[in-house]
Amino acid sequence: MQTAPLVAISISGLLVSLTGYAFYIAFGQPSQHLIDPFEEHGE
Repeated sequence: MQTAPLVAISISGLLVSLTGYAFYIAFGQPSQHLIDPFEEHGE
């Protein structure tokens, strides 16, 4: 197998994994522990 497709598939898989993890952190179960600093110090 050639190197270029393997590298492209690996980088694409890593990007998809990190994007999925970011969505899980932002909107999933752990997001209840995040605080909004603008809400906390609102006027």
